[in-house]
Amino acid sequence: MTTNGVPVPAERARAAEQVAAVLAPGRRVALTTHVNADGDGVGSEVALWHLLTARGLRAAIANPTPIPERFHFLVPAGADRSERAAREIEAADVVVVLDISELSRLGDLARAITQSHAVACIDHHVSQGSLPGGPRLVAPEAAATAELVFDLATALDWPIGSEAARALYVGILTDTGAFRFANTTPRALRVAGALLERGVNPESIYESVYASAPEGRVRLMVEVLETLVVERERGLAWVTVPPDALQRHHATADDLDGIVEYPRSIAGVRLALLFRQLANGRVKVSFRSLGDVDVAELAHRFGGGGHKKAAGASLDGTLAAAQEQVLAAAREYLNGR
Repeated sequence: MTTNGVPVPAERARAAEQVAAVLAPGRRVALTTHVNADGDGVGSEVALWHLLTARGLRAAIANPTPIPERFHFLVPAGADRSERAAREIEAADVVVVLDISELSRLGDLARAITQSHAVACIDHHVSQGSLPGGPRLVAPEAAATAELVFDLATALDWPIGSEAARALYVGILTDTGAFRFANTTPRALRVAGALLERGVNPESIYESVYASAPEGRVRLMVEVLETLVVERERGLAWVTVPPDALQRHHATADDLDGIVEYPRSIAGVRLALLFRQLANGRVKVSFRSLGDVDVAELAHRFGGGGHKKAAGASLDGTLAAAQEQVLAAAREYLNGR
């Protein structure tokens, strides 16, 4: 299939047909993604909202946590019903889970999704997932879930309008680190190029996503980076979000996005970590790596997962205890490489 300018691998085309089989016109569809949605999660579900709405389905975005403010420019009026997410999911004929296949990352919606009539999944993470059975369009080699939504539309000969193209571009842009990370494949660039041909304005998107930061986000970054610890002999570095820092700077978890890239950018660092105490008492750990360091494998030891170069996990206990456990595992892992 080359309707949208980029051929779709046969296995993805077959999976797209299986997903489409539950997306009949007239059906009510709830679209959701993981807690603290990122650009790929939001971009993918917004694009799919446009695609489904154009085909006569009644679609609604129903996320476990609010869409971050910097992605509000993508969301059509009336599309986001996350304030009543559980009810939207319960009333839906089909739930499509995007950019995640683990129930544990769906927050308070996990129970409602488990009880849903039909659950489809579009995702590019390594994990096999714990969602209820249903059609799957999953390809860990894809640069972003947005790439797979593009493939869905291409395989099914669904036109991609300018607003859907803009949302897909944001998904690919953010999950490749603005086309800097190792998942920036030739195919990802071809898909991005096809989206630009649909009128996407890259400078406007850059401004909305990366150059519209509130002052508090910058001050939060400064405070977090003050905690930097580097173990040069191991190639390990980490930062810690100080207690109440988010509240003091009137910031959100989304404002932490990208901070862990700074310790990863230090010469010689192969593994970078960010630690944050959550309101529920757990500790969130973000993992980033360079070279042959597989942080998905490391995060899996703590019940997390993700990609080889970017992963996450959350642990019970105090911040100090979580740091002790994770740093010990990180040092052992790096010593063996």
